[in-house]
Amino acid sequence: MATSGTKTGGAAKRARKEAQAIIALLEHPTIAAAATACGVSERSLWRWLQDADFQKKYREAQRAVVDGAIGELQAATIEAVKTLRRNLNCGNSFAENSAAQAILTHSFKAIELSELRAEIEEIKRMLGEKGLAPSRVA
Repeated sequence: MATSGTKTGGAAKRARKEAQAIIALLEHPTIAAAATACGVSERSLWRWLQDADFQKKYREAQRAVVDGAIGELQAATIEAVKTLRRNLNCGNSFAENSAAQAILTHSFKAIELSELRAEIEEIKRMLGEKGLAPSRVA
């Protein structure tokens, strides 16, 4: 079993510190603040940010945060629509006009998005027929 004095123990300690650094980077607005929060030097954190493996882990963590935020927004969407609908007839003309405008704006955007999606699918189909497979963007 490895101890902290061995290379394996040192690698495990660094992995723990890197995980803490990623969390700190997500929680703090600057590298300096993140370094202080996770107990590493600013220089070390800067070097880690240049490392491809660390960058990959950091991007994955960022993506997980964004995915969680999107999930929260989606969960609140139904409540937001209900609020807008309720405000359509609340007796306050400013609130009623704002709600109506928001509903119309988002409805138009949804239609535009749907049309763009259909156009993209048609372009993909046409490229596929010509043997030109479109590249996927992650």
